Amino acid sequence: MTQPLVLLAHDPQPGLLLDAKAQPLELNPALRTLLGADPQAALSHCLPSNHLHLVRACLDQRRAIEGVEAQFGERVLLWTYIPDLPGERVLARCRDATVQLLGQRAAARARRLYRVITENTTDLISRHSPDGRFLDASPASWSLLGCWPERLRGKSARALLHPHDRVRLQAAREALEHDGYHTMTCRIRHRSGRHLWFETASRAIRDTYTGEVVEVICVSRDITARVRVEENNRRLAEVVEANTDLVLFIDSHGNITYLNPAARRSLGIAEGEPMPELSRLFAPDDLARLRREGWSCAERLGVWSADSRLQPPGGGPSVPVSLVLLVHAGVGSERYYSLVARDMTERELREAQQRRHQDELAHTARLVTLGELASGIAHEINQPLAAVVNYASASQRYLQALGNQPQAAQRVAQGLERITEHANHAAEVIKRLRAFLRKGQRRVQALDVGEVVREAVSLCSWEAGAGQVALELDLPEALPAVQADRVLLEQVLLNLLRNAIDANRETHPGRPSTVALQARADAGRLAIEVRDRGPGLGEAELERVFTPFYTSKPEGLGLGLSMSRSIVEGFGGSLEAVNTAGGGLTMRCLLPIH
Repeated sequence: MTQPLVLLAHDPQPGLLLDAKAQPLELNPALRTLLGADPQAALSHCLPSNHLHLVRACLDQRRAIEGVEAQFGERVLLWTYIPDLPGERVLARCRDATVQLLGQRAAARARRLYRVITENTTDLISRHSPDGRFLDASPASWSLLGCWPERLRGKSARALLHPHDRVRLQAAREALEHDGYHTMTCRIRHRSGRHLWFETASRAIRDTYTGEVVEVICVSRDITARVRVEENNRRLAEVVEANTDLVLFIDSHGNITYLNPAARRSLGIAEGEPMPELSRLFAPDDLARLRREGWSCAERLGVWSADSRLQPPGGGPSVPVSLVLLVHAGVGSERYYSLVARDMTERELREAQQRRHQDELAHTARLVTLGELASGIAHEINQPLAAVVNYASASQRYLQALGNQPQAAQRVAQGLERITEHANHAAEVIKRLRAFLRKGQRRVQALDVGEVVREAVSLCSWEAGAGQVALELDLPEALPAVQADRVLLEQVLLNLLRNAIDANRETHPGRPSTVALQARADAGRLAIEVRDRGPGLGEAELERVFTPFYTSKPEGLGLGLSMSRSIVEGFGGSLEAVNTAGGGLTMRCLLPIH
């Protein structure tokens, strides 16, 4: 056997001997084992595709050719062609490099992927020496810090940190030395001079033999927006906790998930107690309105507000509140709600006190009005009293003549009937005056406006007659009822009528004139208009006519119209003054229909 054949036979690597035409002369046992049962048939599949050219090049160039890949099934073979120049032959040897090549390819792909990630990630990836100097940085340094990696190399990371955060570097170094990793939130200076919040995760790279830290890899992420959101949320949480208003958080299913301290105090719920059900905090009507109007309005407009009362679950007096329901969009578009309730107990007390003061002032004004109407009232009472005296005297005379005059008994009966009629009239006047002077809490009820108007007209009829002022009433049948206090509404109408009578007397002294009073339904409200034939008011006077203590009368106090507007607004209506076309002033009172 020649030397190549001897070497081939004892070679543990698969191999074969080829002639100058690339035809196989001999296959060694290792190659036969690799090729399996039919070596000749499988041989062409395991050789490189350019096998013939490799043999020619090996002989022509008189050198070995190595590292030629060939795919054999799932294996990757690396072939080496060695020339045997004296015999014009080639010895071809191969080895199974599947694991090695696949590993190298995977490593190359990983390196390419790492490069792509490093160059395109929005996070800053950087390498540092143990003392904190930059060794390298990813291109994201430009978008995050305004510096290219070249400017950062050799620069100390400490110089970029906010002065308040530099004290934490020693703890970071100790953590890296001990644990090998550390995460820190700090502020880093941008090239423009402003500081940004970063979250930096660091990992130590150690020497294989000594275990010393030789390099630090850092991944830094800009969390400025997140920090600001968290700071705002923290401040909002502090505001909610310290807020004196009651704050309730409600989930999409209507369950209460949070109560701030003010809500717990007002509702008598101690810290640690389970959240109450929403239905226990509201009366049935208020709860129905919240579910019927509140949720839909908040979903549509983002907010809903109303006045209501909260009931402590453990019992006790209810709390008057002004509710504001807000809707929020959570994660996954799930809705949740916040209910802000302002305790209106003090306002309710102030309003009650204000109403009492207003009622006292209104009562005083009625006393003043009654004093001004004293002469007319006296005339209205004196007339029936004088008639009673006359009829009583005549009846006495007829009683004395009972025996002489057959009609005397009938005359006495007629006199007593007239006495009763005039006495009842006087009593009715006194009753009406007592009702007008009534002092007490308001009694808001459904009222017949026509009846109230006629009572007000009767009180000032003598004053109107003395000034030759005719009161013309236009009151349609079946006027809708309004919700008001009878005495206060009568006081408002009396003020308007007396002002109109005074305006007519001032403009038409000694001459007849008219004041028109009309009532009609108008767009869901009842309009009562009092029109005089006076001089009217200028633009400046129209703006000031309802101002307290403003008056054009020499002896007036300037409280009548101001008080009248307050009374009407307390009923949910309005009072306004407009000049009438053709002269005069119209006072228009609008009241909501019951």
